[in-house]
Amino acid sequence: MTSKHIPETIDIRQLTPEDYLDLKESMVSAYADMEGSYWREPTIRRLVELFPEGQIAVTVNDKVVGCALSIIVDYGKFGDEHTYEQITGYYTFSTHDRKGDVLYGIEVFVHPDYRGRRLARRLYDARKTLCERLNLRGIVAGGRIPNYLRYAEEMSPRDYIEKVRDKEIYDPTLTFQFSNDFQVKKILKNYLPHDESSMGFATLLQWYNIYYEKDQDTIRYNKSTVRIGLVQWQMRDYGGLDGFLQQVEYFIDAVSDYGSDFVVFPELFNAPLMAEFNQMDGAAAIRGVAQYTEQLRDQFIKHAVSYNVNIISGSMPIIIGDSLYNICYLCRRDGTHDYYIKMHPTPSEVYAWGIKGGDQLKIFDTDCGKIGIQICYDVEFPEPSRILAEQGMQILFVPFLTDTQHAFNRVRFCAQARAIENECYVAMAGCVGNLPKVNNMDLQYAQSAVLTPSDFAFPVTGVKADATANTEMVVIADVDLVLLKELSAFGSVQTKKDMRRDLYEVKWKKR
Repeated sequence: MTSKHIPETIDIRQLTPEDYLDLKESMVSAYADMEGSYWREPTIRRLVELFPEGQIAVTVNDKVVGCALSIIVDYGKFGDEHTYEQITGYYTFSTHDRKGDVLYGIEVFVHPDYRGRRLARRLYDARKTLCERLNLRGIVAGGRIPNYLRYAEEMSPRDYIEKVRDKEIYDPTLTFQFSNDFQVKKILKNYLPHDESSMGFATLLQWYNIYYEKDQDTIRYNKSTVRIGLVQWQMRDYGGLDGFLQQVEYFIDAVSDYGSDFVVFPELFNAPLMAEFNQMDGAAAIRGVAQYTEQLRDQFIKHAVSYNVNIISGSMPIIIGDSLYNICYLCRRDGTHDYYIKMHPTPSEVYAWGIKGGDQLKIFDTDCGKIGIQICYDVEFPEPSRILAEQGMQILFVPFLTDTQHAFNRVRFCAQARAIENECYVAMAGCVGNLPKVNNMDLQYAQSAVLTPSDFAFPVTGVKADATANTEMVVIADVDLVLLKELSAFGSVQTKKDMRRDLYEVKWKKR
């Protein structure tokens, strides 16, 4: 007769006072090196009464074999210099504060007989979920370093922690904390004076909640999902300014009907207006078109409010003083506006038109997060977008204008690189068609697109949506800003975090 294998069932649930006997057995076994260190039943009952959802049990076949105990504290009242007794109110938990900002971990353990089943990881994941659900800044805990006693004569606690982090030494508690995304904020002395294995030392551990939002506002808030509308603009004769403006409004109307948060126009999409000045040389003709730029800007500001959509105006020539620049406006739907001037004019822009480059780099705040703008050739230089990324840029908008497929590919491939290296979305909009009656603007090639980083949460191609090449159309795509936070914290690679700042840096020189 053969015995049947009974499969294990594992469950994560709230701890109850009735679990105490199983809990005590597991704790006594887990802390065999600290004789007599276990929670008494009245203490567990008080914790469960004060903060039931913060006391998490893991069961195997309905037997409690481990737990994670927590309280909420107003961390500013304690700071980084505290002991275990102080943070727990000398074991009374009078420090628990429902209006606090930090989930403080006061206990995690698993019965030794049940280790190797990733039970502690499940407890930590449940605790992180609780922290996110309660919108707390993060989790803080004091962590034992129970193997330190073996190395105390040859190294300091700091050296020991560094070697554990570098996997040169194994510590059953600290190694696990590192693997669960906790960071060591500092070393605490006399945190648990009776912890002889750790010689009274502990690590002050912190896990940051990337979803935390301070002072959540239910009326005005930054959206997590942002809808972007790209206008792939057809270059053609519009019969003058009125016809041109009519087509501009048509696209804003169409894109806003889809509930878009942004509408993006291409670089120099107003070039059809140059036909009026075609009897002049190129430099004079583009200066002639520049006289319409402020009027177009004012129309964009008006449309942004009336159609309730943020507008990236594409770019237009503008004369400032005696110099010619290539400017893009951000027209917010609240009626405010800002601008960015193309930093890197192409050699042909300099030669044919005398365009100069701007000298300011800006991050723009919107109701849909922080954005950056780079115009065409700008995106082929990685340093400015890296600086924007360091300032929190989530979406980079790139109005562009390219005549050949080679030129387009330079912009497209570099834009894709910017999305990957800066862990952001890149939305690029270009012009198509031709202007046979306009000098230096006769051909255009474009395939507008919304590009993403490259990791499991994003399309495998790194393309959220793109247009049909060389066809007048719009592209509508939703991008999830929360995925960027998750990528930065948990991505397969973390390009911003892993920069070797000890070896190199990217710096803005102009004051």
